[in-house]
Amino acid sequence: MKKMEFTRKQAWELLWDGVAFLAGSFLFAVAVNVFTAPNNIAPGGLTGLATMINYLFGAPIGTTILVFNVPLFIWGVLQINFRFILKTLAATVISSVTIDLTAGLFPPYQGDLMLAALFSGLGLIFMRGGTTGGTDLVANLIGRNFRHLSLGKLVLLVDLVVVLISAFVYRNYESPLYAIINIFVSSKLIDAVLYGADTGTGKMMFIISPKNKEIAQRIMTEISRGVTELRSRGAYRGEEGEVLLCAVRRSEVYKTQDIIRSVDPDAFVIVGDAGQISGEGFKQSHKSESK
Repeated sequence: MKKMEFTRKQAWELLWDGVAFLAGSFLFAVAVNVFTAPNNIAPGGLTGLATMINYLFGAPIGTTILVFNVPLFIWGVLQINFRFILKTLAATVISSVTIDLTAGLFPPYQGDLMLAALFSGLGLIFMRGGTTGGTDLVANLIGRNFRHLSLGKLVLLVDLVVVLISAFVYRNYESPLYAIINIFVSSKLIDAVLYGADTGTGKMMFIISPKNKEIAQRIMTEISRGVTELRSRGAYRGEEGEVLLCAVRRSEVYKTQDIIRSVDPDAFVIVGDAGQISGEGFKQSHKSESK
């Protein structure tokens, strides 16, 4: 019975992955074929490179993206779990095929270039744990070693190289400037989808583990964050226990998780947004600032 329920859960996850990939790929294809490519805007990454190759040689954008992604998939298989690569492969194939299938289906947008730059950003595919390949995948791979940097910022840094190249290809300094706007909006959207819209606060972490004492000691020593022990009682068994509460900066979440997993891989951890954190080590209250 449990095996059947688990299989059914997996089926629903795959279904929602497919729906998100299809919807995201369609919107992404519309953004490329309607907004960016017709207006000579290279939206960063391999999509931007494919757009420039299409401009120079007429090669299909989707097919070019897929070919360029092959070495990145090989790199990803060596460093990231197989499930992530499967999702990335599926998202990349679906989005690439959709771009080529919808090419010429909708009339190109010939209006305000600012609107074209703003409405061509998309981060929907990231919501289901995959990427569209290209610099999205490169950023994920780099982020494995430099996890204090957000995914959106990594994508932004890598994509700026493509923008510089587009200035020479199009021989137009206006198009790259609009591409920068497009990339900036996209990076903010990705961070909002993955990390929440409010980037100026912090995170609350609730930790339940039989090794709470050791976890708390290491957090206080290695990250210099205070930890509060809360008394708890399990509703099912009525067992007494403790829950650790710790407030950290957004960039410290991965460090705290590494500590927890190194002490107890099976620890139960909840990470939530903190609308505002004030006090020692965080934003000072108005009363403290006046002193």
